[in-house]
Amino acid sequence: MNRQRANIPSNRSAGWGWAMAGVGIGCIISLLIHWPAQWLAQSLTQATQGQVQLQEAQGSIWQGSGKLVLTGGAGSRDAMALPGRIAWQLNLRMQAWALPSLNVQVQASCCMTQAVLIQLSAQPSQGAWQLQIADHQSQWPAHLLSGLGAPWNTLQPEGQLVLVTHQLQLQGNAQSAAMKGSVRLTAADMSSKLSTLRPMGTYQILIDGGTPARATPVLTLTTLSGSLLLNGQGQWQNDRLQFRGEATAVPEHAAALSNLLNIIGRRQGARSLLSLG
Repeated sequence: MNRQRANIPSNRSAGWGWAMAGVGIGCIISLLIHWPAQWLAQSLTQATQGQVQLQEAQGSIWQGSGKLVLTGGAGSRDAMALPGRIAWQLNLRMQAWALPSLNVQVQASCCMTQAVLIQLSAQPSQGAWQLQIADHQSQWPAHLLSGLGAPWNTLQPEGQLVLVTHQLQLQGNAQSAAMKGSVRLTAADMSSKLSTLRPMGTYQILIDGGTPARATPVLTLTTLSGSLLLNGQGQWQNDRLQFRGEATAVPEHAAALSNLLNIIGRRQGARSLLSLG
């Protein structure tokens, strides 16, 4: 009898311990489920040094919405907000036989006919990650770029940016990163406050991922139509883009585009040399 009575306090202590552990786990799960969207907004601001912001965030990090704003960063007065709101939904998948993955759906009411699907997976033990973006097309107002500060606030571009991704996949580790697939950005009917000519033209930027014969992605700029002629090519070297190109104007509109050519590159006669990196 004495031995049985002596065990009762020990059993009660164990029961209380499990109960408290259950409460703690429940609190953690509840916190994660209701993690406020403002935390995601703060993380985005810090990661982009303030150039991409999510203002008036509502909901949680798992499902919410906010206003997307581009700025010139710390100390800049330039800012431009995307019309409408951008919404997101996150789902974390944990599987014993596969890498943990985070599935993300993003929808911008102004610029997408359907949400873009993004999948991020990681292998922490090897420091490896992989990002996949489903094929999609979206259209964005070019004047949004003016919020990024110089040189966009000087150019003040107008037009439409049509973004198309195809089998886009990014993967990497602590030492390197690689890209597969392609990204095509068409800048349609572009104009600028630096020229009276409207529109100046339509242009295409194509980023083509690496291949077995070419390890790094290549960027190509071409003119599809218009009086301002842009062309060039770039390649990523040591995680930095090295780009070289030129801009010229058709003879009949050279005067209307002269000021713009002086701003966007180094003038060399009728040409303006474009350089980055």
